[in-house]
Amino acid sequence: MPILDHTIVAAHDHLAAAAFMTGILGLPDPVTLGPFALVSVGQTTTLDFVTVDGPVDPQHYAFSVTEAEFDEIFARIRDRGLPYWADPFRHEPDRINTFDGGRGVYFDDPNGHLLEIITRPYGSGGTTTDHPHPLVAATTVDRPIGER
Repeated sequence: MPILDHTIVAAHDHLAAAAFMTGILGLPDPVTLGPFALVSVGQTTTLDFVTVDGPVDPQHYAFSVTEAEFDEIFARIRDRGLPYWADPFRHEPDRINTFDGGRGVYFDDPNGHLLEIITRPYGSGGTTTDHPHPLVAATTVDRPIGER
């Protein structure tokens, strides 16, 4: 099975952006390699921050975390006074979501990228959980996509 090795993340200041990411998520310090600041996420994947001239096109990055990690990261979000939302459209401020029996929250990095931490993958609770993800509740997820 292929595993994502890295993805390039545009930033106004790659060093500051990488430092924000490692600080908020509690990750090891970034490593510089040429024009990149590499942030290790998972065992083999890196986010490779690079400084770009001009506007940064916002992207979305979601991180699967343990319950304890969620508590630690969420505390840092609140300690820094960062706005956060229960949804990716930023309609539910100052709330977290509890889809699929887990917890999730969205927040912005300094470049406008939407970051997300979740303790359960969306859809993992199926339609029988107390609080299924709205997309799951509206579809069938009990069979692999190729078998639908």
